[in-house]
Amino acid sequence: MATLRSLIPFFILATLYLVAAMLVKSSYHQLILTLVLVWASFGLSWNMLSGYTGLISFGHGIFFGLGAFATVLAQIYFDISPLVMLPVSAVIGAAAGLLIGLPTFRLKGHYFALSMLAYPLAMLYVFEWLGYQEVTFPMKRENGALYMQFSDPRIYTIIAFAMLTGFVILTRFVERTRFGMALIAIKQNEAAAEAAGINTRRWKLSAIAVSGAIAGMVGSFYSVILLVVTPISVFGMLVSAQALTVTMVGGVGTIWGPIIGAAFIIPVGETLHAELGSVFPGIQGVLLGLAIVVVILVAPEGVFWKVKDIIARRRGEKGGAERVDDGREIVPVEAEDDQAAAPARAKRRISDEIVLDVRGISKSFGGLNAVQDVSFTVRRGMILGIIGPNGAGKTTLFNLLNGFIMPDAGQVLVKGSDMVGKQPHKLCEAGVGRTFQVMRPFMRMTVADNVRVGAYVRADSEEEAVANARKAVERVGLSYAADQVASTLTTKELRLMELARALAGQPETLLLDETLAGLGHGEAADVVGVIRELAETGTTIVIIEHTMQAMVRLADEFLVLDHGKVLVQGDPADVTKDSRVIEAYLGKKWSANAKG
Repeated sequence: MATLRSLIPFFILATLYLVAAMLVKSSYHQLILTLVLVWASFGLSWNMLSGYTGLISFGHGIFFGLGAFATVLAQIYFDISPLVMLPVSAVIGAAAGLLIGLPTFRLKGHYFALSMLAYPLAMLYVFEWLGYQEVTFPMKRENGALYMQFSDPRIYTIIAFAMLTGFVILTRFVERTRFGMALIAIKQNEAAAEAAGINTRRWKLSAIAVSGAIAGMVGSFYSVILLVVTPISVFGMLVSAQALTVTMVGGVGTIWGPIIGAAFIIPVGETLHAELGSVFPGIQGVLLGLAIVVVILVAPEGVFWKVKDIIARRRGEKGGAERVDDGREIVPVEAEDDQAAAPARAKRRISDEIVLDVRGISKSFGGLNAVQDVSFTVRRGMILGIIGPNGAGKTTLFNLLNGFIMPDAGQVLVKGSDMVGKQPHKLCEAGVGRTFQVMRPFMRMTVADNVRVGAYVRADSEEEAVANARKAVERVGLSYAADQVASTLTTKELRLMELARALAGQPETLLLDETLAGLGHGEAADVVGVIRELAETGTTIVIIEHTMQAMVRLADEFLVLDHGKVLVQGDPADVTKDSRVIEAYLGKKWSANAKG
């Protein structure tokens, strides 16, 4: 019901559009009204994959064309009605999506986009080679309605309207479920999504299957309107460009984008083609190209987001976000001394159970030995601090621990199970959470939604995910900002939000990569206070940090890396007095201060 309530503006505008369409008597203008709905639907198909995952497809015509040719050939050879072929074409499109996605998702960025372009172009030549340069639907004088051959063109508009409405409802439903949240997270930061427990490959395959299904059904209906199907009309580059353009102009990643784009581009393009097509052949292609250029320059994410950002900016100028203190009492780092810190560590209950056992792990990049034969263990409830000079291999080690990099040798045992070769989401499922040195928030999501993405790995339902996310937000003291968009947060709040996202998955072990980076002294004290509270409640923490004052007071043990090797491991007080550590990392100034 919430999904339908959120679509009330769409239903109002759609009803007005349909009423206006019923009053149009010209068959040509009726066709344009129908085509607006068709291309808006096709744009929603493209949006389902590219708009929500960020994987730009230049070849969506492959699904569209397969649906179109399946429909016309089924009637010619088997006398099957297009009414039957509409859902069948959706199945064909979904199957094609899975077959294409399995190999193509191995590619990233522009390589993926260009590879997608190859599929419809290949099918264009295949169908021409098979002799289907021009295929016409057989006319049905009797029972024409059963074959979708209507004398009143308004019926096609009604069918197109029903299809678009169905696709809009489906898209909005997806947006509000785990499926949609996963896709948006993948688009905004795929590495962070993986670390939060999202199986990115599985969700991308699901997205291309749904996208292909919608495109296949739309292509099937489009062929019925055309009556004559040619490879260039359904597999041609302009077909794929049309889906991309209407969505980019209107706004990617929203149901309104394809609708806004189609409502503008289709009438203008068809009018230009009718008036100037004989003088300037290909005028529609020129329009699509100009539209893309203008959008890139003026509104890179489309009209919808441009307008929304302007409205949000004006509201911000008028009011401004009010920050509320949540009452958390945090002891400043600077106010403590080593004698106060030691008892605080002693209060924590550290068991003998080994939750993370790293054995001889190594990784080389060409001639650079980034990590060399590193071994250490982490017991339940402890805080292990990993320190060392820049370039020592600390972040590379973290990437080896949670699956972003495959080691050349060694083992990573999580509660006794070797996780080498497992994807990051598998490590998250096994109870290993992660934050990043360079923050990776989902900028267009609210704090609550950012954290909810991390909660899905343990939640069996949407309600449970929301509840777990709310608890995680409370634990880090960000409840006051739960409804704020991530792009409006301060650096400290972003750091806490990333910590909350990792906590929402209820990890047993947290890998914190320079969580205090970019923070002032007071802000760092706040975050250190949160980390302490987590440790006191039994969370095992492995932390990389350059702020030695905070690390000495936090960590139970230090692991010192230098040039990818373990230099020393032990109690922080002993490690910081070790001459090798002072020489390689801390320097004589630290030694002098420590003695003083």
